[in-house]
Amino acid sequence: MLINCVAYEDGRKLADIPIDDIEEWVARPRCFVWVALRDATDDELRQLRHEFDLHELAIEDARHGHQRPKIEEYGDTLFVVMKLREARSDGLEMGEVAIFVGANFVLSVRNHSAHGFLGVRERCEREPEHLKQGSGFVLYALMDSVIDRYFPLIDAMDSDLEEIEGAIFDRGAARWNIQRLYALKRRATVLRHAVAPLLEVTGKLHGGRVPAVCAHSQEFFRDIEDHLARINTAVDAIRDTIATAIQVNLSMVTIEESETTKRLAAWAAIFAISTALAGIWGMNFEHMPELKWAWGYPMALNAIGGAAGFLFWRFKRAGWL
Repeated sequence: MLINCVAYEDGRKLADIPIDDIEEWVARPRCFVWVALRDATDDELRQLRHEFDLHELAIEDARHGHQRPKIEEYGDTLFVVMKLREARSDGLEMGEVAIFVGANFVLSVRNHSAHGFLGVRERCEREPEHLKQGSGFVLYALMDSVIDRYFPLIDAMDSDLEEIEGAIFDRGAARWNIQRLYALKRRATVLRHAVAPLLEVTGKLHGGRVPAVCAHSQEFFRDIEDHLARINTAVDAIRDTIATAIQVNLSMVTIEESETTKRLAAWAAIFAISTALAGIWGMNFEHMPELKWAWGYPMALNAIGGAAGFLFWRFKRAGWL
């Protein structure tokens, strides 16, 4: 579905144009066309491939989606794939955007995502001195918008991790904490898969040999790489903390199970001594003088109670009960 198709010249918007007129506008000097699609149809991609002379393999990637974040060059065209964080409660869902960038055009194809880039377009139009740099600055603005959406996810994971750490030593909370930690680890892994591959290839957009469309915007792409590095470092720190927290919680589970075992063992010992004494007096041998005593029965009960009480006191003092 076409979102918008706009022509720009010298950093200023000229007009909203139909797709059929793109060829006429891109032929003008100092002019470039910015097209945005969402869940594009095969016919739309086929038409834009013809208009911008896009590579067949890149179009296939944009059509099918589910690509690893990457930056590839096809002649004079740059092809960028990024993951879009969706506004879901668990933060796990990721959409995708494929961006084609040439000297006189930018084409973004959004898949499985409700996030739009209208705010990015408005930002670029408010900064004509930067938009004058052409399609390279638009690529930076799109990448910056996608990456900025990762920071709230980092903050949310930090908050969840702090909450879990605060409950680590709560009695009976270990198993629940481990479930939450594994869910958090999954979110961190999803984010890392979105950031790490992109960090590996962003360096080709600044310094040394860079694609022609990025030549005048290298300082902006350097900032992009810095943001990605910060996010990647934060994700690694979160993953390390999660691993440590999981080990601590597993240790707490073991400790709680050990305490339960000690309690059961203590009560078993108390009942064992009572059972042993009761068994002795229950044998009814003839030559057991206490069976003939008037106070024999109370004495036996007191002996059983005293032995059980002594064991209870000892186990209580040792922390088993």
